[in-house]
Amino acid sequence: MGNQLRTAFLLAVMTILIMLIGQMFGGRQGMVIALIFAAGMNFFSYWFSDKIVLRMYRAQEVSAQQAPDLYAMVNTLAHNAGLPMPRVYIIPQDTPNAFATGRNPEHAVVAVTQGLLKLMGRDEIMGVLAHEMAHVKNRDILIGSIAATMAGAIMMLASMARWSAIFGGYRSDEEGGSSGLGLILMSILAPFAAMLVQMAISRSREYQADATGARFAGKAEGLASALEKLGAYNRRLPMQSNPSTAHMFIVNPLSGRSLLSLFSTHPPVEERVARLRGIRPQTATGGPAGERPSAMDRGRSMWDQLK
Repeated sequence: MGNQLRTAFLLAVMTILIMLIGQMFGGRQGMVIALIFAAGMNFFSYWFSDKIVLRMYRAQEVSAQQAPDLYAMVNTLAHNAGLPMPRVYIIPQDTPNAFATGRNPEHAVVAVTQGLLKLMGRDEIMGVLAHEMAHVKNRDILIGSIAATMAGAIMMLASMARWSAIFGGYRSDEEGGSSGLGLILMSILAPFAAMLVQMAISRSREYQADATGARFAGKAEGLASALEKLGAYNRRLPMQSNPSTAHMFIVNPLSGRSLLSLFSTHPPVEERVARLRGIRPQTATGGPAGERPSAMDRGRSMWDQLK
C-alpha cells in the first residue's frame, strides 16, 4: 500500500507540473485548460497507451503457432502467477530488452525484442518474462503507461511554451501569466522534473518485480544472469527508443547514451543482480566494503531504507 500511495503522489506531481506550465503560459485560464488536458491525457492513456507504445516500437503480436517456445513460457508463468494469459509481442530490434504494458491483467501485453530471443538462454528468457509478469501481477503496467504518456505531454507542452516565449505568444504578468524568462525556465525545468518523477516511480518498483519474478520462475539465477547480459548489451548497443518510455523496459534502453544515463529510470544492474543472488554489492568505485562510500552510494543507501 505504501508503494501505491507513493506512486499516486508522484503521478499527482506530474499533473501539477502540467498545470504549472498552463498557468505560466496563460494565467488562470491556462491552468484550467492544462488541468482538463491532464485529465484527458490520463483517460486517453488508460485506454490507448499500450497501443501507442506497441506501435511506437513496431511490435508484432505472435501466436502459439508462430512462437511456440516463447508462448509456452509466458503461459507457464501466467499459470504460476495466477494471471490470465497476456498477449505476446515481438519487437524487431537486435538489442535484448522487454517490457509489459496494458491497463490491467486482463488486457496485459508482454513484449520482447528479437535480440532477447537470439542472445539469451531458456532460463534467462524465463527470468525476463517472469519479471514482466511480476509487473502485471503488481499492477505496475498501467502506472508505467500513464507515466510515459504524461511525461510525453509535459515535454510537448514545455516545447510549446518555450517557442511561445521566444516569439512573444504568451500572457503578461498583468494577465495572470508569467514573464517570457519565467516561461523559458519552466519549459526547461518541467521536463527535467518529469524525468525525476519517472525515475522515482520506476526504481521503487523494479526491485519488487525482480523478487516477485524470481518466485514465479522458481529460481533467481536465470533473471540474475539475464540482467548481467542485458546491462552489457544495452551499453554497447542502445535501443532506438523514446526517453519517455525508458522506464517501461526491464533495463534502461538509453544506458549507452552518456548524458541520459545520468538520469536512469532503473536501479543499477549490479545492485539488482546482487539482491537476487543474496550478495552484498560493492561500492560504485568497485572497492572493498571497508572503503568510504561515495556520496552516490550514501544516497542510494538512504533511498533503499526509505523503500
